[in-house]
Amino acid sequence: MKIRVPFLKNAIALICVMALSGCTIYQSIGKSVGSFLHPVSGHDFVHIDSGSWDQRNAILYFYRTHSQWAADEIEAPSVYIDDKHYFNIRNNSFTWLEVKPGERHIAMRRPLLGLEGLNSFSLSLIVDATLSVEPGKIYYLRYNELIEPERRHPDLDPDHPLASGDLQLVARGYAMQADQIVSTLFLNSDLLAPNHAATSIVEINEDMDYENRKAELAEERELELERLKQQGQYESASWFWPFGGGPTVPLESDQELEVLERDYAELELERERRREAESGGGWWIF
Repeated sequence: MKIRVPFLKNAIALICVMALSGCTIYQSIGKSVGSFLHPVSGHDFVHIDSGSWDQRNAILYFYRTHSQWAADEIEAPSVYIDDKHYFNIRNNSFTWLEVKPGERHIAMRRPLLGLEGLNSFSLSLIVDATLSVEPGKIYYLRYNELIEPERRHPDLDPDHPLASGDLQLVARGYAMQADQIVSTLFLNSDLLAPNHAATSIVEINEDMDYENRKAELAEERELELERLKQQGQYESASWFWPFGGGPTVPLESDQELEVLERDYAELELERERRREAESGGGWWIF
């Protein structure tokens, strides 16, 4: 342990430097403790009440069945949704996330003293997959390094990353078997192993979808301008007025961006109205 303390200090210092330089750092320092040091002690599995989540969204259940391998683990692997860390899944545990429908990116990384990767480099990438999520549906994702499910999910293409490997999407009927999710315990969030699961991440999904689409439209705009120049539908700026010039026809990417910005503004207003309604509105005078 004396050897690891200086390493950890140096690693944290390196993370700070990398963060300032704009690099994407994957880490779960302070969250990655495994079951050998901190066994799961939450309640028995139970589905969350149907009235406690918005049926326009979807629920992802993650679970990890018991094995001696997992029980002896010093560090548990991290789970990311849309490139954001939410929890480290320990032996004999389950948790859930309410997500926005659409394409949700799911990744799992195995840490080394909490460090997991930098940009496209990962120390140990367990899975890197995109799952198409539909409104009102519940999905079960099973993690086990030793034994694969007896049956593959009937709706997944055999080549899909979640159709094989350590993390797999399984059907409800399989997940409800006696030795599957129903035998696991809830993954508590505590001081030894904090997490950000068992909640709705819909607003985070919406914000990330907006930012990603905005970036895509910026790239599409550059390609569209290049195409219009080749087609002679672009006027160059005059030598005496460098701020002039531009396309001679409306850009499709600009029109799409305008719609995107308008929709996002309406979404923010809806969120504000919802928060006011939840808080009861009005003013409190003390």
